Amino acid sequence: MKTLLNILIIAALATGSVFADAKVKAGPRKGLLLDLGGKQAEFFVEKDRSISIAVYDAALKAQPASTEVITATAEAPSGKAKMAFEVKDGKLVSTTKLPEGEGYQVVVQAQAAPDAKKKNFRIKLQTHTCKGCGNAEYACTCDE
Repeated sequence: MKTLLNILIIAALATGSVFADAKVKAGPRKGLLLDLGGKQAEFFVEKDRSISIAVYDAALKAQPASTEVITATAEAPSGKAKMAFEVKDGKLVSTTKLPEGEGYQVVVQAQAAPDAKKKNFRIKLQTHTCKGCGNAEYACTCDE
């Protein structure tokens, strides 16, 4: 039993150090940057609680959304809500709003192109502004 406990502790420490190296990056609109491999997608919660995704090249130069495929699932206390996206003004914008409340997970599934490998991003929805960096808490770049 003690050996099993030691193995679990070592595994937890190793896993924690992997996540500790993952630095949060914010985009030009102060949203969370999602790496799509050669492209960046900026997850941003609008004032009306819709989600918009701006697309950038590797140098963070804005690109019109074209081949990207994005879906999201809000895992709110009221239940899971699937969200689809459509192109609007060069960005991908959710066709529905996020459920009320905060602190729940939003799982974003993104592809740079329809034939590209899908990437999953888990985002804890906290929309209040961080006093340290000025970003919404879900895109906070502070070290804390």
